[in-house]
Amino acid sequence: METHAEPEPTRHEANPSDVPIRQLFRDVVADRMPGRRPPQAAMLLDVEVDPAGDDRGFLGDFYNEILHQDTCRPTTADGLALPAALAVDDRIPARHRFEAINVLFKAATAAERHLAESWPTTPRHTDPASEALARSAVQTHTPDLLSRWAAECPAVRLALAGLAVVSPTDRTLPALTPRLQAFTRQHRPGTDIGDYVRFVLVLAAQDADRILTATEELTDAYWTGTARGAPPRARALHLLAQMLTKVGTGLARPQAGR
Repeated sequence: METHAEPEPTRHEANPSDVPIRQLFRDVVADRMPGRRPPQAAMLLDVEVDPAGDDRGFLGDFYNEILHQDTCRPTTADGLALPAALAVDDRIPARHRFEAINVLFKAATAAERHLAESWPTTPRHTDPASEALARSAVQTHTPDLLSRWAAECPAVRLALAGLAVVSPTDRTLPALTPRLQAFTRQHRPGTDIGDYVRFVLVLAAQDADRILTATEELTDAYWTGTARGAPPRARALHLLAQMLTKVGTGLARPQAGR
């Protein structure tokens, strides 16, 4: 499948000063969270920043402290305040805001995604209490994230669209269709973005039969499948997570902007 990435507005493009991403994260968290901070903030505030440090390695370690190996722990819910703060600050480059929202998405869907993967057995390392707390935390942060829609670049809007159907409200779901119309006109079915947006719109319609049909069609065509006996919502979120990751990979390529 081909990926067509929309150009991002200039103010959302990569960090022009080439400040290490750890330093950017550190500055944003220090400014936005002046009081009590979750324990994962120590990776930013209690470690001296190496200007020649490995950004990729840091990002992997940082997000793994929050969502450990894609599983929720008792500290996960509190730690989600960090990607939520990063995702609403324009000092953070767009592709990193996208990834921060993706971490929130993964935390909110961990239980259902792992259920779809392991069905009919119980997922390994499941922690229902921590997963419930993580979902609740994401729901708390989602309104502030979605309020930035009009000011956000197209890349981050795609991530926000996925978050909106995971934490739906009576206001957000009806607003999704007109907000995503531009994407459906610009990205045809069969492209990563085109299929992703159309699947989000199906989920937003909350029609169980349509969701199941779309999940079956897309899974058969392109994606890692799940057992057909698994709960339909779990299967749909497992698919949506794959699609969002694929879209993000395409958007992170050099021609899509940093």
